[in-house]
Parts: sequence; C-alpha cells; structure tokens
Amino acid sequence: MTVAALPETSASGGRLGALADYLYRRPGVLLAALLTLPLAWIGIVYIGSLLALLVYAFFSIDEFSGVIIYEPTLKTFADLLAPANLDIILRSLVMAICVTLACAALAFPIAYYAARYARGGWKALFYLAVMLPLWSSYLVRVYAWKLILAKEGIITWIATKLHLTWLLDLILATPVIGGPSLSISYLGTFIVFVYIWLPYMILPIQAALERVPKTLIEASSDLGAAPKATFRHVIFPLAVPGIVAGSIFTFSLTLGDYIIPQIIGNSSYYLGLAVYSLQGTAGNIPLAAAFTLIPIVIMGFYLWGAKRMGAFDAL
Repeated sequence: MTVAALPETSASGGRLGALADYLYRRPGVLLAALLTLPLAWIGIVYIGSLLALLVYAFFSIDEFSGVIIYEPTLKTFADLLAPANLDIILRSLVMAICVTLACAALAFPIAYYAARYARGGWKALFYLAVMLPLWSSYLVRVYAWKLILAKEGIITWIATKLHLTWLLDLILATPVIGGPSLSISYLGTFIVFVYIWLPYMILPIQAALERVPKTLIEASSDLGAAPKATFRHVIFPLAVPGIVAGSIFTFSLTLGDYIIPQIIGNSSYYLGLAVYSLQGTAGNIPLAAAFTLIPIVIMGFYLWGAKRMGAFDAL
C-alpha cells in the first residue's frame, strides 16, 4: 500500500515543483497572484465606497422635504462657504495644528532620551510605557478623561488642595479656550487629543533619532562644535523627517476624529463630527460628502509636502 502511494505523491510533488518553477521564472505572475485579492479589497471596498460617497457631493438635498435630488450640481460645495461651515473647517484646522505642535514638543524629549540614553531594560520600559495606553479601549480612555477634567474631577480636587482654584478659574474664564469646566471647553478637547495621539508622534521621532549615525555626532564634537550646535545642526535636522512622519498621524487623526469632540468639549462641530451628524441625524448625505472632501484634499497636500521632506523614510 505504501509503495502504491509513492507514484501519486511524486506526481503531486512534480506538479507543485513545476508550479514553483513557473512562478520563479515569471515573478510578475507571482506578484499579481499575491496582490490581486488585497488590491481588489482595497479598491472595491475602501476606495470604491469612498468614491460612491463623494459622488453624492455633486447632488443636493431639497430643503423642505429633505429628499436627495439626483441632479449634478455644485450647490453643495457652495454651501461649504456658509459662515457656519467655514467655522467648522477653520476650527478643525486650528485644533489639528495645535495638537500636532504640542505632540511634537512633548514627544521630542521623550524620544530623544529613549534613542540616545535608554538601554536594555530601560528601553523596554520606554516601549511599554508608550504602547500601554494603546492596549486599552479608546472609548474607556476618553471617558476617563471626561471624569478627570470634570468640575468634580481630580484636577479640581488637586487645585483645591494646593489652593490654586484661582488659577483654574482664571483659565476657565479665558475667552475661546475656557468654559464651565475643563471637560466642557476647547482646552479640555485639546488635552485629550494630545494624550490620545501622543504615542503616534513619539515612535516615529524615536525611530528617526535611532538612525542618526554616532559618527556624525562624534565628528561634530571633534570639529569643536558645542553640544547645542551639534543638536541644532546635526541631530535636529536628521530628526525632522520623524517629526513630520508623526505629524501625519496626529494631524490626520485629529482632523477626522468625531468621538472626542462628541464626548469632551462644548459640542462645537469639527469636520469628523459634522460628517457623522450630517449623514446620520440630519440625513444630509450630499453635504456630508462635501465635508468629507475637505480633509481628503488637506491631507493630500500634507502628504505631498511630507514626502518631499523624507517623512516616509521615518515611518
């Protein structure tokens, strides 16, 4: 019985060997076989659905009946120029820029220490500390911050114990950023955004700093450069691609997020929340599709500039 099975096994192996030889001689066929299904999934499910949504931006909605009028028009794009909609776009851009700058300022010293000085167990502890928040639920972290920033939260309690309630009241009374409490203010929204996206800035910067050759730093020192000059002319320029790479995450994620502004803040609309509300509660899919185009265009230019600065090499 075993002998009889040998020819079949050999024949099967021969067919597999012939297929392997065929694919080896034709790498293009192998590449197509490997990528066809994933690319079809991305092209049909993701890009296809996105294009289908954007098509709705060229339709309009009847203001009285709420019925979508399936006739090509640019009226919906003109609606984006309304003061209320321009305010949403400007608010989202300012918040995304501020969050990105704050994340870069906080992340750089942490990443610099991890790349230059942390070794062995300390480096493992660094990665654990940075990644640990990402292991918990996104919603749990946001709701936890809502309790922390609330008027009865721990920040108010600490300010009371340290007799700094006057300072907290002064911050809350500040125009634009203030509010009834930190959890109902632009400042609170900003704090939560920075906390949530900070790991996405730390890791690319740390990766970029790890790539800085020690020989360049030693050469700078041998040529008489002070540590500040070495940092300014050698280390920081080589870390810029990492900063830009991290900013891709922090900027785009802030620009499109709709959960944090819905839970933290004064219910002011941002781009993500506007799209969520318009296509859901309001049922105005054409205007939601037009709003969707705004972050796509912004990120298109942003990624183009980031690529020119070598940010993709630090991802």
